[in-house]
Amino acid sequence: MELLQVADAVAREKNIDRDEVLEAMEQAIQKAGRSKYGHEHDIRARIDRKTGDIHLTRHLEVVETVENEATQVTLPYAQRRKPGAKIGDFLVDPLPPIDFGRIAAQTAKQVIVQKVRDAERKRQFNEYKDRNGEIVNGLVKRVEYGNVTVDLGRAEAILRRDELLPREHFKNGDRVRAYIYDVREEPRGPQIFLSRTHPMFMAKLFAQEVPEIYDGIIEIRAVARDPGSRAKIAVHSNDSSIDPVGACVGMRGSRVQAVVGELQGEKIDIIPWSGEAATFVVNALAPAEVAKVVLDDDNRRIEVVVPDDQLSLAIGRRGQNVRLASMLTGWDIDILTEQEESERRSEEIHSRSALFMQALDVDDVIAHLLVAEGFTSVEEIAFVETEELAEIEGFDESVADELKQRALAFLEVQDEQANERRLELGVEDIVAELTGFTATQLVKLGENGVKTLDDLADLAGDELVEILSKDGAKDAPSEEEANAIIMAARAHWFEGEEQDGAAAAPAADGGAGGQGAQA
Repeated sequence: MELLQVADAVAREKNIDRDEVLEAMEQAIQKAGRSKYGHEHDIRARIDRKTGDIHLTRHLEVVETVENEATQVTLPYAQRRKPGAKIGDFLVDPLPPIDFGRIAAQTAKQVIVQKVRDAERKRQFNEYKDRNGEIVNGLVKRVEYGNVTVDLGRAEAILRRDELLPREHFKNGDRVRAYIYDVREEPRGPQIFLSRTHPMFMAKLFAQEVPEIYDGIIEIRAVARDPGSRAKIAVHSNDSSIDPVGACVGMRGSRVQAVVGELQGEKIDIIPWSGEAATFVVNALAPAEVAKVVLDDDNRRIEVVVPDDQLSLAIGRRGQNVRLASMLTGWDIDILTEQEESERRSEEIHSRSALFMQALDVDDVIAHLLVAEGFTSVEEIAFVETEELAEIEGFDESVADELKQRALAFLEVQDEQANERRLELGVEDIVAELTGFTATQLVKLGENGVKTLDDLADLAGDELVEILSKDGAKDAPSEEEANAIIMAARAHWFEGEEQDGAAAAPAADGGAGGQGAQA
């Protein structure tokens, strides 16, 4: 009964199952038994769960051919001792109780301690493995090289130095609140990793302070943090009658101030989330005012124009405001002042007008009309429908047709010049014959040392895209198209192998036939 009382006490103290403690004791007694009777024997121990009595036995397996005399017996021998025994059965011999010596007792103690520790670690892992994403409270147990070990009551967790807020220091016994971002089972036991810099730590703090978030009425759609300095949080209300920003701020800022206090004074911008990218980006750049936005959906890039006096506010100290807005929205944000944007537009209009005046041999009035209608290149004019061009105020079909003819003639001359330049650079005709290249692109290849089919075949898809997109070219292929061009250039590498393979079979037959005729 004394053993059962010890097992119960250990199970209660370590918060593990009583049977696991008793199994550890059985393994310890079993190990001591093998030390006494010989490690080669199959010695087993069992503790009676009701009385606490220890039963030590030796097991012998019944086999056809004995390979190990210490653990196996033949069928005839087994049937003499136990009528009806068959292959696979065990003969069980009871052994006298062990009188534990000092060394045996020490060994048994080590086994029990180890097994209990393993059971405790398993219990800790099972308890915390599904608690990823929760906020926990604990006491600082020790601080080593800036890393904080936190006592959670029934487990220990690690709060690494890089997961602490800047200028934040803890001492032994301090209370700490943190976010569980990972739980891993490692050889030395389960490791629970905590963070106070994780974006979701702030989101969970708001969920604790704002009942509407906890109830799911308000959703936190995105969080961006510069830990210890500033953060932005985007919120959305599923109930149109509830203001998500006001609910998160609270009466006189009480709710947001509770979160700010926990985060050591980190400034928090709460902004309304929007499904429209432009609106969301404008909200994210608050408190700066935005005059205009231009979206580039393909590259997830957005150009934001702000009044001249709002530039420093939009960018923020050391670019913090625009960086956090970009993290929050997932868009790359370029900021221009109204003056910069106006100057750039004037420059673009001037350069495009000059291009059209030179290429189409027209006066500045017609060139400006084309620019005002949104034409950016001679190619667009050459291949636009005549009717669309004729709809421009002051144009008719004859003017539109003449402009198209001049544009086509200009492109033809450009192609001829580019072809001559391509030949000067030594780009082979076979490269020019590959589909997917314009004359201008062939010149770019030549200028970058890509002159033969093998030169082209040696490139990677991204290298080809990089060469053809230099100088802001808009006609560069996608990486998928570039890969297809390169595979077409590599086709000649494999043609020789196929021909060699096809020629090898007849040659072999011919050789065999020759030998046969000779014989």
